[in-house]
Amino acid sequence: MAMTLDKFTRSLDAKSLPRVLQIQSGYYFQGSVYELFGREWSFSYGELLKIIGISVTRLIVELQSEGSKSMTIDLSLDFPGLFRIVADKRPYTCIQEIVDSVHISSECLGQPEFRCPEELQLAEGTIQAEESFKLTALRTEHGDSHVDCEVTRKDSKHIFTVKLSHTGEFYECADDQFYTLKELVEWKMLKGRKRTVSWAKSLPSKEKCVSKLPEDYSGELVLTPVYELQTVSKFGNNVVFIPSTLDVEVLDVTEECDGACFMQPLSLRDVFAKPCEVFPFMAEIIEPPSQVQEELSFLMSSKQVIVHGAYQAKRILASEIRSEAQRRFLIPVSYNGRFKRRPRTFPTAYDLEVAKSDMELLHVVATRAFETDYEGLSSVLVGDQYLVHKRETSEVIYGGRRKTVEALACEKMVGKKYEAVLIPMCLEGGFVEVVHDKKQYMLSEVCHRFSLPFNVKVSMRDLSGLQLEEEITDPYLLVSTPDLALCWEVPVNRTNMALQLLQQWSSPEPTQSQAVCSAVEEIGEDCYFTLRRYVNASMLPPPRPPKRHQQPSEDTLKLQPLRPKKPDPPSPKPSLKKTDLSTRQLNRMMVILMIMNTLMRMKLDRIRRTFNDQSIHSTDKRKSRNTYAMQTAKQV
Repeated sequence: MAMTLDKFTRSLDAKSLPRVLQIQSGYYFQGSVYELFGREWSFSYGELLKIIGISVTRLIVELQSEGSKSMTIDLSLDFPGLFRIVADKRPYTCIQEIVDSVHISSECLGQPEFRCPEELQLAEGTIQAEESFKLTALRTEHGDSHVDCEVTRKDSKHIFTVKLSHTGEFYECADDQFYTLKELVEWKMLKGRKRTVSWAKSLPSKEKCVSKLPEDYSGELVLTPVYELQTVSKFGNNVVFIPSTLDVEVLDVTEECDGACFMQPLSLRDVFAKPCEVFPFMAEIIEPPSQVQEELSFLMSSKQVIVHGAYQAKRILASEIRSEAQRRFLIPVSYNGRFKRRPRTFPTAYDLEVAKSDMELLHVVATRAFETDYEGLSSVLVGDQYLVHKRETSEVIYGGRRKTVEALACEKMVGKKYEAVLIPMCLEGGFVEVVHDKKQYMLSEVCHRFSLPFNVKVSMRDLSGLQLEEEITDPYLLVSTPDLALCWEVPVNRTNMALQLLQQWSSPEPTQSQAVCSAVEEIGEDCYFTLRRYVNASMLPPPRPPKRHQQPSEDTLKLQPLRPKKPDPPSPKPSLKKTDLSTRQLNRMMVILMIMNTLMRMKLDRIRRTFNDQSIHSTDKRKSRNTYAMQTAKQV
């Protein structure tokens, strides 16, 4: 049965692609050419089109505010903002309806969470009423389809199996995560339902985003996607993008038509998913990338390339050390540049414990004073120098009671002596690293010898320094020109292009003289925050600081007998060696102290001179008064 292209698109399941459509009727006459939005199409009645992909190009956003009229605006998918999902209040009547509407995947974003107001009696047990459960996988066994559900109870996970035919009332649970528009489109859009979100916060962006969405808007936003179909014709060699709003009627003839006669374009993600037996192969570039870094410019000029393999490659995520307009980079571990160490800053003692290395002792200087409430742990003064060792468990006295706490074992440098001290892990202070060596390191050496994040200096003039934040893995394709003159690693997730597999490549692979090149990628803010978001943090959070011990009341103080106060033992003043004051931070600190002392002396001198002048002036007055009295007495 024929239907409009827009209706077909909204009912289309991306998992069922490719589909073959036949043009039935519309405003497009036979052999005519029409141009819309800068693109041209030529359709004839009965022409066959193969749908190979579907994507969302933009979002129509309806702003809903209380007490005001709703307005509609358009937002691009690269809008630099974060949104929070508003749970759909309309219930689902069965598990099959949920599966048809939401995206279920093994990835964390593809695991929607639901609840049921009634108990679910299952073979593995019972899911209690109003107990939330995640849909983690969709499986088919022996012709029977079901979903795997995960329930968390007291930090333990329980797996249940629910058939798609299971009926009941199921509601979407509230989601406290933040999402970009791209993530919402890829994972959280509902098929056949509207997706409502709320504005969370904006992301920093180097480029000014032109948008009509007010920053102070606090109401809900209803998102409606605008789709675009990727199609190929039976005799064409190019991928044609057709908006779903095109006013034509189509008929699905996939079952009656042989799709093998059409061109088979593949995205880089499709190529990466191919089995290893397919590689290497020669491919034709059907759709070159619209934007690519300079090292990969051969992808825009070449007509054919050789894809040698697909693998996960390691990259170091780095940020420029700058307060504003930071630049972000993905640096390959095989990078041959040299780095020099740069002092790191640590806001807490917990950061010192994380940053310590087995290769050398971490030497730091305190930049902020901290007075501990534990008896048995050391306080910190500005200028104290420490050598960090390891975390230890210590028994201390707090509030008159013995308590076991975590502490950081250090050596305090007092003159030429070293004093063993314990610093509380909850210390809210500040430390600056003292760097002694001037050696230049390769990136692989930095990752092996030191723990990330790590600050380095680079030789580029327009970069003040880099912070190597963490090591990640990302999918790459090894692509070269047919003559093997250029062979580069091409990022799969950040390169939009289409290839067509031509034939297997039987010639020899690149030799060692034809080395594989890896480019340093500069990424945007949205890509940076997405990469940082999906990294699994293996470190435990820092310990919470202790509660302040309450002082006893006045009545309690009156009942206590007075005791003579013992003089406090003199605390040793930290003495710094001259050789330890060579860092920029300590020099700046000493200069500030010298300036303050000079100003204080000048102020005291002015006060002393003023006092002397006043004393001399008052003495002169007394002398004049005495002389006048003596002269008067003589006259009398």
